[in-house]
Amino acid sequence: MDDGRLEGLVARARALAEPGTRRILGIAGPPGSGKSTVAAAVLAALGSSAVVVPMDGFHLAGTELARLGRAGRKGAPDTFDAAGYVALLHRLREPGGETVYAPEFHRDVEESYAGSIAVPPDVPLVITEGNYLLLDQQPWTRVRDLLDEAWFLAPDDDERVSRLVERHVLFGKSPEDARKWVQCSDERNTALVAPGRARADVVVLGDPV
Repeated sequence: MDDGRLEGLVARARALAEPGTRRILGIAGPPGSGKSTVAAAVLAALGSSAVVVPMDGFHLAGTELARLGRAGRKGAPDTFDAAGYVALLHRLREPGGETVYAPEFHRDVEESYAGSIAVPPDVPLVITEGNYLLLDQQPWTRVRDLLDEAWFLAPDDDERVSRLVERHVLFGKSPEDARKWVQCSDERNTALVAPGRARADVVVLGDPV
């Protein structure tokens, strides 16, 4: 199903946010596809009925990436604590009457802070977003079964790449280094993510926000 209108996406999310339940909505897509923007727009519409818990909170720390020799590939599937993310989704599905705390990634320091996002037990909808929610590789493949609904964002590629370059420049890279990182790293990850659209309930064409 294709639905690129924000109103339609909000309506689907609102239907999931039924009081007295706990459901998880996943928003996937390649780097720069607007996942956090769409998640924020849906959250603004739903208010206290939802909380956003990004996958990016599970980036491995810079020191650990350096130890593993993966610092130059930051953002690839094996540069995340994927098993930890899956474990958090299990906790979010069955909070057991307790507030669940999630980590949050801060681009300004390129690190995650533990316990930054509180998810009270009475919040009916958790929105999670990230590149690899629909990736068919272990342990990422376990994520799909924990999502009640999954969206895949598919914007115009030229606009997406332009946004990525701008983002990297904003956070300290030179324009030349930003373009090089996008082509050598982000676009490699884009190719990995692309088949995941077949596992989504909704494919969002273009930019809904």
